[in-house]
Amino acid sequence: MSPFTGSASRTEDWRHLRLTLDHGVATVTLARPEKLNALTFGAYADLRDLLAELARDGSVRALVLGGEGRGFCSGGDVDDIIGATLAMDTRQLLDFNRMTGQVVRALRECPFPVVAAVHGAAAGAGAVLALAADFRVADPSARFSFLFTKVGLSGGDMGAAYLLPRVVGLGHATRLLMLGEPVRAPEADRIGLISHMADEGQAGAEATALARRLADGPSLALAQTKALLTAELDMPLPAAIEMDAATQALLMTGADYAEFHAAFTARRAPLWQGR
Repeated sequence: MSPFTGSASRTEDWRHLRLTLDHGVATVTLARPEKLNALTFGAYADLRDLLAELARDGSVRALVLGGEGRGFCSGGDVDDIIGATLAMDTRQLLDFNRMTGQVVRALRECPFPVVAAVHGAAAGAGAVLALAADFRVADPSARFSFLFTKVGLSGGDMGAAYLLPRVVGLGHATRLLMLGEPVRAPEADRIGLISHMADEGQAGAEATALARRLADGPSLALAQTKALLTAELDMPLPAAIEMDAATQALLMTGADYAEFHAAFTARRAPLWQGR
């Protein structure tokens, strides 16, 4: 995402989510607890636009995505979205589905690690938002449900058929996307869908601690690692090796690489600058 901006000013008030910033760590909270944080058209659009703004801002070095109340996110709001889409024409439906996909692209392409803090339900689009994060920290109450076939749609929604096999393997992904059955935390941990199992009620705190650790690290190196993990998923090995070589050559000219050597020589901790 380009850091260059036009005339639009930074958004100060997000109506469909809550944003807090703390020394390089952004926390984005889906805040409709009475609806299990079900997503509306506005919530999708706010997530898309917020991620783009934070990517351009340059001060955010890690992001925590969580949900308020009893669960992470129950997916698209049945009344607000499913009811409305039945009255849309093909062009409107394509615009909507492209927008939901843009949220997933923004999560994958933003130049900082994203940590999903999952408790309770992560269903439908909520499961895909967690899937698109770089890390999924979940407590024992978490359950992931890719529900799209349950409403008569393809399980491959919002990039799920691309991302899920790469996280848990084709066999597990086929089962989860076709059957739409909930996967509770112990099984999700076993098949690799969870990055870290938190203690009961501690997903948010442990996700924030991980985000702080990432934010305090060499942010440019982490951003490039994330970019390579995404870009190289479908590359042949020679192309991936060439991209790795070019990236390392660039990072070797950076301040953080020199700082590591200086810190190692002086026997002190590095003071990462993110450049």
